[in-house]
Amino acid sequence: MNSDINKLKLVWENGKKTADQNTDLPNLDFEALISSIVSVGPFYYYIIDFFDMSLSHVSPSIRDIHGFDPETVTFDDIIGTIHPNDMEFVAKAEATSIDILYNKFKKINILDYKTNFSFRSKMKNGDYELLNHQAIVLTVDENGKFGKALNIHTNINHIATKHNNTISLLSLKNESSFVNIEIAAGSDQCTAFTNREIDIIKAIAEGLSNKEIADKLKISTGTVKKHRNNIYFKSGCKNSVDLINKSLIQGLI
Repeated sequence: MNSDINKLKLVWENGKKTADQNTDLPNLDFEALISSIVSVGPFYYYIIDFFDMSLSHVSPSIRDIHGFDPETVTFDDIIGTIHPNDMEFVAKAEATSIDILYNKFKKINILDYKTNFSFRSKMKNGDYELLNHQAIVLTVDENGKFGKALNIHTNINHIATKHNNTISLLSLKNESSFVNIEIAAGSDQCTAFTNREIDIIKAIAEGLSNKEIADKLKISTGTVKKHRNNIYFKSGCKNSVDLINKSLIQGLI
């Protein structure tokens, strides 16, 4: 397991995108930020400082999920929970995320996006269950290398039990989001959802009808239907239940 952990760490080190100096954490309302992006299910969060791999702001709920003491848990402890058969996927997912943020989409502000993918993780009782991983870069150094990041892990084992070999890059602002990025194929193959489409996906998840969505977003029902058809086509989903489940896995809602 130690060799697997070291291989994963090499992804960040070889990418040479970790900060060369310590970065100051901005004043953030963590509860407001986290409540706006966490999927449905038990979750915990922490801040990782890639300058020295130290943790801070570890939520107490990590004790309920993994059995770790939030005061003493280390990054190695958390990485060590990853299922051995998923470790290679996680390493490739992290490498793909770095490549997208710094190379593929050059106009992207990395502070405005979150990376999302899933992996199996060892629970407090020894069982492996599927966690949804969401990462938001909070600080970068003067060279644009990421310093501190907020990581959120949500148990979605009630939705799926195995990762789908894709990652998503989701906008925190009024920009397009990219989902279904195939790890094997690279970041050139993905699905792009507009901010309006994501608004409609969230409204569908709330159980709103087309008319209710139209009233909420101040658009016509015809426009809602058009967006809805585009969403189903892009996602490959046939109905709202399928769409909601897939969107939960991808961190869209």
